[in-house]
Order: sequence, then C-alpha cells, then structure tokens
Amino acid sequence: MSLDPALRERSMLLVLLGVQFTHFMDFMVLMPLGPQFIRIWQITPTEFAILVSAYTLSAAVASVLCGLYVDRFDRKRALLFLYGGFTISTLLCAAAPDYAWLLAARSISGAFGGIAGAAVYSIVGDVIPDARRGTAMGIVMTAFPISAVAGVPLGLTLANAFDWRAPFTFLAVVSTLVFFTAAWLLPRMDAHVVQARSRHPIRQAMEVLSDNNQVRALTLTAVMIFGGFSVIPFIAPYMVANVGLAETDLPWLYLFGGAATVFTSRLWGRMSDRRGKHQMFTIISGISIFPLLACTNLPPVPVWVAVLVMVTFMIFVSGRFVPAMAIVTGAAQPDLRGAFLSFNSATQQFGSSAASLASGFIIDHTASGRLTGYWISGLIAVGCTILAIRLARDVRIVN
Repeated sequence: MSLDPALRERSMLLVLLGVQFTHFMDFMVLMPLGPQFIRIWQITPTEFAILVSAYTLSAAVASVLCGLYVDRFDRKRALLFLYGGFTISTLLCAAAPDYAWLLAARSISGAFGGIAGAAVYSIVGDVIPDARRGTAMGIVMTAFPISAVAGVPLGLTLANAFDWRAPFTFLAVVSTLVFFTAAWLLPRMDAHVVQARSRHPIRQAMEVLSDNNQVRALTLTAVMIFGGFSVIPFIAPYMVANVGLAETDLPWLYLFGGAATVFTSRLWGRMSDRRGKHQMFTIISGISIFPLLACTNLPPVPVWVAVLVMVTFMIFVSGRFVPAMAIVTGAAQPDLRGAFLSFNSATQQFGSSAASLASGFIIDHTASGRLTGYWISGLIAVGCTILAIRLARDVRIVN
C-alpha cells in the first residue's frame, strides 16, 4: 500500500490495537464470568484460579519457546500465524461442554494469544522511535480499556442473554475480521532477520539473559504483574459475594472503568513522552496503591460506589502499564527485541499465573459464599507496587 508515512503509522497502530483488543478481551472476559462458572459447574475458588492461570501458564511456556526463534521470521508473518491460531482456539473455548474441555481450550488460546501480544510490542519497538513510543504504547494499550468498556460489558450482556459461550463466539468473529485487516495493512518487517539467523537460538537467549539491563526490565515486569494479578482475577467474584452486587451489575463496573481508561491511557502515553517515562511510572504507581487497598477491602456498598472504586482502580492500576511497557520495550537491543519481548511476555504470563494461583489458595469462601482473605492479596499487591517503583529506576532506555 502507498500511504502517507503518518497515516501508515496510524493505520498500523490501529491494527495492532485490534489484535490486542481481542487478546485482552479473551483473557479478561473469563474473570467476570467467574460467578457463572462457580454456579453452573459447582467449582471452588481454587478451581476457578486454575482456569484463569491455565491461560497465562501456557502463554508463558509458549513465549519461552517462541523467544528462541521469533526474531528469525518476518514480524508480519509471525503475527499472522500466531493470531490465526488464537482465533481458532477461541472457537474451541466456545464449544467447551465442560470444565475440563474449557481448561484445555484456554491453555491453547493462551499459548497463541500470549505470543501474539508480544509480537505486537516487537512491531511497535521496531517501527516507532523512542521519542514517540510512549504515545504509540498509549494508543495500542487502549486495547485494555476498550475491551473493558466495550468488549467485556458486551460479552457479559451476551452471556446473560444467551450463555457463557456467546462471548467467545463473538470474539472469534471479531478476530477473523482483524486477521484479514492485518494481512492487508501490515507491511513486511524483516530487516532484523539476517542478523538474527546468524546466531544460534540458544546463544540469542543467552545474550538476552546476560544483559543486566534487560534482566532488570524482566524483573520489573514480573513484580508488577504479580502484584496486579494478586487482585484482578477475583474482583468480580468479590463484588458479587462480598460487596453485594448482582451479576447483572458487573458490566457497569467494566463499562465506566474502561470508558475512563480509554482517555487516560493515551494521556499517560503523551505525558510519558513529555515528562519522562520513569517519572510517570513512579507517580501513577504510587497513586495506584489507594485503589488497590480500596478494592480488596470494600464492604457492602451501593453500585455507584463500587463503580467509582473500579474507575479509580482501572485508571491507575492499569494505567501504570503504559509507561512501564515503554520503559521495558526501550530496554531491548533492536536485534534482540523479538526474543526479549517474548521472554517478557513469558514473564508476564508466569507472573500472572503464579499470582492467580497464590490468591486462589489465599482466598477462601464461607458457607454463605462470602470470600475471605482478599485483603491479604491487596497487601501483596501494594508491596509489589512499592518494589516495582524502586526497580524501574534502574532500567535504562537504550533504543
């Protein structure tokens, strides 16, 4: 395609936004469906945590394996292959007749979706210079709030109107449209291939892991993700069991929370470019401590209060990922970026899987169905946030 450079860049970012939207929605929509799964299949909070963590754990393993080879291929072809597998596996989720099938399907979906997400960040890192990378990350990462404001509420509405399979069917249809748009719009991106193929895959992995700056970036990712996912998977079950919301109230939390974050994610991106990525990460992360504590200790309140807490939670807890990903992406050497970001994706998935499982064992429920121990997960998240602020100071942006 022959497009103006600015228009070409914007078009690419919108396509990548579409990939991330479906990936995030696929991951996020399962969590507010937790009350339905617990009720329909009579599963325990621990079994639900396993269902959540299966997605991230398989994504972590796949990302490690993919990280050895991903830089050897054109970024566009790699993304299309991975995203095609994600689309098919989403259909398998929709077809699941029982808990075991869904657990297996989620594992396959996570393997493809997690690596596709890493491929998106590799493309942003290759195409967008550091001076505009915070803004670009802000655009791509609006996928998270858009999936919350539009995808998850729509998914929950479909689940309430039909059954829990409907959101996954919807996702498969949207993913198919995004796939063909990406195949049409994205250019070849293979300038890195020759140098990448000159190295043995194991040597490439060792080069990533022997760079102290890149290891610090991976550690930052691990700590931040573990803290966030100590809390996030159990927000919906806690809101229903302890705060007193109805399952039909949950879409409002994601609708208003996501709507606010659509605007603030881009704001955080622009401010990260102007004021400095490290400074913005410190500010946003520091403020995020308050909604973390509020969300995990919320007593029975009216729906509007729960919505206000969720809005604040999503603005700051999810918002800190915008400057964080700009920092982490910039820490990678260009010829190692695909491998590094695949390992970073693996770190994210291992961290979220470990956090979900840990919270699943910490959180229990009473005979009346109320969840206990959620406040402990909140304290863990706060501790991780403080540590992440300290770690971010030592990560250098090299490109």
